[in-house]
Amino acid sequence: MWQGYRRGFTAAEKTELWDRWQRGESLKAIGRAFGKPSSSIYFQLAPHGGIRPAPRRRSRLALTLSEREEISRGIATYQSTRSMARLLGHSPSTVSRKLAGMAATRANRPYLPNHHSHDRYPV
Repeated sequence: MWQGYRRGFTAAEKTELWDRWQRGESLKAIGRAFGKPSSSIYFQLAPHGGIRPAPRRRSRLALTLSEREEISRGIATYQSTRSMARLLGHSPSTVSRKLAGMAATRANRPYLPNHHSHDRYPV
């Protein structure tokens, strides 16, 4: 029996799925429209009790892209965490957590040379 990868639903497909469900279409009819078994439709609806979930929104406390860029510029100019936080209007702990996360991922960025990989895969 073939057990290949089955893709899930895109955001647009989920919206269409919920629209169809709200109009009263059956699981089988919705499944036929997407070319999927009715069980996959059921497993999209069941966790929410058949009620469309609220749209996802970022927290107002989360940093925006421009704020993250400002933190990167602050790092480049050796600004303190507190001065960056004051400039952004966030608490120093928020900026500190972002800095810690950036330090953890800095070593994994693909555009930075990884000296160990050059040893294993000579060019």
